[in-house]
Amino acid sequence: MKKLLFGTIFTMAIMPAFAASPYLSRVYDYCPAPGQFINELPEYEAGDTRASILEKVAENLCGDERPGMISLGGFGGYVIVGFDHPVVNVSGEYDFKLFGNAFAAESAARGGSCEPGAVMVSVDSNGNGLPDDEWWELAGSEYAKPDTKHNYQITYYKPDDDHVADPDPSNSAIADRKYVRWTTNYSDEPEGYIQKVTFHTQPYFPLWIDAAELQFSGTRIPNNAELISGTYFLEFMDYGYVDNRPNNSDPGFNIDWAVDAEGNTVALSHIDFIKVYTAVNQQCGWIGETSTELCGGIDLHPEAAVEAVKTHGDALRVKVHGDVAEITVEHDCEAVIYSASGVPVQTLSLNAGVNSVALTKMPSGVYIVKTSHLAVKFLK
Repeated sequence: MKKLLFGTIFTMAIMPAFAASPYLSRVYDYCPAPGQFINELPEYEAGDTRASILEKVAENLCGDERPGMISLGGFGGYVIVGFDHPVVNVSGEYDFKLFGNAFAAESAARGGSCEPGAVMVSVDSNGNGLPDDEWWELAGSEYAKPDTKHNYQITYYKPDDDHVADPDPSNSAIADRKYVRWTTNYSDEPEGYIQKVTFHTQPYFPLWIDAAELQFSGTRIPNNAELISGTYFLEFMDYGYVDNRPNNSDPGFNIDWAVDAEGNTVALSHIDFIKVYTAVNQQCGWIGETSTELCGGIDLHPEAAVEAVKTHGDALRVKVHGDVAEITVEHDCEAVIYSASGVPVQTLSLNAGVNSVALTKMPSGVYIVKTSHLAVKFLK
């Protein structure tokens, strides 16, 4: 039996041909958990491979504020995306937004449709352009609550080809109440099912993945659904999740929320990669499983000249005066100036203090100067 463990293997990046954009521009990986919109958002067509599915995901997420929509399926299903430049951590501000399709119900003060997805971030520390470095979670409002389950692991099992549906006799909208079986590492909820609903009859297991099992892990936040007069209301989280609040009322994400595996705060000057995964494991009767949808994203300060956060005993500052940049560092170090599309422009040997760097051969635009662990974005 094949078994794939997702979250550690990255082999491809889909990169649309544009640069210096405030919008998402790269899709590195997409592995949804089973769900009612899988093989529909995006649509699977006969012959599709992982490569062609990544292209479809990129078409739905990149190049505009909200170009389309994809579904991540049940708990753990994820996508990894990025911009054509590092997102710099601007002190005291929200740094980026990720759009979903959440909406508020007039009859529910704190809810409507909220299918929260957790967010993780990473820095390209090894400089290879791939998201294979350490990940940190952005601790949302539910992260430290007592009912939140950390290191939650779930395994989904692909239905057999001869699987026989088990309809729910008390609910005609549920075509199969034992469709995709799952197990977890928590004894209070060892197993359950993704149910098939009559509104979506296609296979729920991603058809381009040749595996009998899919396994995911992450932080599972408490269920948020409430059944009121026959209708499910999915309560909003206070902050820190994708597809959580209506896009026009969601301020976005702050890189300062980053924590390590033990929940300790991590100081990051910038990020290069973003991972979104469904953060609840919840079945809601006739409306099916709760599954995060993602519709695009935006850097909230793509052209800002930003002072990096102080970390590791160093600091990095940039001031531009015409064709000269004054780059200040606290210790002798090597640095590289990159274009907004990530192409190296200049390699620098900086001395402690203020360094004058000529920019005469660089056209106007957005650039990033990067040391071993700090980055500052500046505008020429």
